[in-house]
Amino acid sequence: MGSMSADRRLAHIERIPIRWGDMDAMGHVNNTVYFRFMEQARISWFRALVPEREAWVSTGIVIANASCNYKRAMTYPGTAEVRLYVGKPGGSSVATHYELRVDDDPVPYADGAALVVFVDMKQQKSKRIPEAIRERLENAKVDA
Repeated sequence: MGSMSADRRLAHIERIPIRWGDMDAMGHVNNTVYFRFMEQARISWFRALVPEREAWVSTGIVIANASCNYKRAMTYPGTAEVRLYVGKPGGSSVATHYELRVDDDPVPYADGAALVVFVDMKQQKSKRIPEAIRERLENAKVDA
């Protein structure tokens, strides 16, 4: 991922304490936990993006795919910082990109991506991103 291209904007920063139980037999944060950290950042970003009366009532999100590139091993103790970037929204989806850091270390421990699809909660089908939400996506401001 390296440098962020112009079409990706920082939209959310989530800080999550690393728990002792997040580590595995190797003494490193288990690789599945990196996906949980990205998920938590995505859900917090969604809650800030979508009005409460709509979130999980009429509008929800699912992911079509998710990936993670592991660069360095995280260990307890520490606080994971997840930076969520959004790409240009499509019809019903938007690409999200993630950088995972620990404490004040500027070098990412991992980066990842997930394609977020907006869904109609009643029909359980993808739906066009509502205009008010699309506008917020296109003018992404950091929600830290």
